[in-house]
Amino acid sequence: MTDALILTDTDAIADLGRYAGRARSLDAEGAMRLQAVGSVLAAWVGVLPGHGLMGDGTVLGLRTFALAEPADVDLTVPLGAVTDRTARTDLGTRFPFPPTRAFPQWGALSPPRGGWEPLGHIASESLVTAAREGITEIGEGAGPGSGALAVAELRTRVWGRTLSLTGGEDAVTAGAGFAAYGLGFLAPAGTVAVHRSGAWRRVSCPGGYVLIR
Repeated sequence: MTDALILTDTDAIADLGRYAGRARSLDAEGAMRLQAVGSVLAAWVGVLPGHGLMGDGTVLGLRTFALAEPADVDLTVPLGAVTDRTARTDLGTRFPFPPTRAFPQWGALSPPRGGWEPLGHIASESLVTAAREGITEIGEGAGPGSGALAVAELRTRVWGRTLSLTGGEDAVTAGAGFAAYGLGFLAPAGTVAVHRSGAWRRVSCPGGYVLIR
């Protein structure tokens, strides 16, 4: 097994670092799952945790990167280890695997690769608005002295609200807006497509994908 991934150029390394940095701003103790098959790296991050055995309510972010050398890898590492390596200038296009592994609950979930059917579209502005309003509501509602359970319940309630699609009868949760906005996936205007495969929804943004279970 190789001990590193080789990306196409230093811009890709920097892009991976920015992505990990944004994810870390949402969860300082978060992790990234690195799935490489052939010449494509799928980099997953957890944005919102799910509940129950099936992880209902889980929200994930996904970016893909081209590899200069094919690889077959599936490992999950702390976000801090990713940002540490991508910040180094002596590694070129190499991303050495961190020695530390992470085991988040969402790491066992694998959204399907195929079978996606279109559901409709949603305006980028609607996702941004839901994210900003939700952040404000949680910040005001979870004041000093709020217990962990109260904060968790508030977050679940806020990010679980539904946002209707145009051109379809389905919906996504406000948590999708939080992920797309927080990870920097959205363009200032326009719409994004939403697809479904089984229990999963996929929001295809200009800068990456949001997967909701």
